[in-house]
Amino acid sequence: MSDSTTNGKSMAGERVIVTGGGSGIGRELSHILLERGARVVCIDRDVRNVPSGCTPVLADLGNAGDAARGFEEAIRELGGVDVLCNNAGIGSTSSVVDSTVEEWDAVFDVNVRAAFIGMKVAIPHMLAQGRGVIVNTASAAALVGPPDRAAYGASKGAIISLTKQVAIQYAKDGIRCNSVCPGTVDTPWVARLLHEAHDPKSRRAELVARQPMGLRARPREIALGIAWLAGPESSFMTGSELLIDGGVVAG
Repeated sequence: MSDSTTNGKSMAGERVIVTGGGSGIGRELSHILLERGARVVCIDRDVRNVPSGCTPVLADLGNAGDAARGFEEAIRELGGVDVLCNNAGIGSTSSVVDSTVEEWDAVFDVNVRAAFIGMKVAIPHMLAQGRGVIVNTASAAALVGPPDRAAYGASKGAIISLTKQVAIQYAKDGIRCNSVCPGTVDTPWVARLLHEAHDPKSRRAELVARQPMGLRARPREIALGIAWLAGPESSFMTGSELLIDGGVVAG
């Protein structure tokens, strides 16, 4: 997906919340939204690298109370909300047997509960104005079950299911809700995964080999898909998953 699919300032004046806007996909997404004329608030636990032009809100999305505070603060900063991009997430590289309960809970707290809280806070505002768009970042891992991704894959499967429920619940209220399912992306988390590997070269080759195109996505490639779902060009889509996965699911 390229910038040629956009229409100049196609999101001019739209009030947008992006979680995880301080790095990776979320940072690229925030740049794109700014380019399209949106007003953007980025919620993250580290806001040092939030793009210039975005309003940063510091919050730990793994903590329910702090997450709710962060979303409420973001809406106050914007004076409302038109678009919510639940993008923040954490990874896990364990099987069901090897995962600890603490690891499982931490992944679900950030990947699922924070998205739930964000929608719970934002949807009443969208209902009051009769329109709104929600984009949730899921993963191709939710659809294919890769090894050692028990908590991560399950959490992203929950996001897909929750997205569909919200889409149907509020379709007649002018609220759209979709998800995007990336394959492996060159994000800081993947970089840490490679750095911590016993054999980084083999680990890198393994990650690339999972995707039939033999590539890892750049964050901007995924962010462009999210921005498209967030904007007017996707006006007849709700309850859908947009796969940007290098062929993982097809394979």
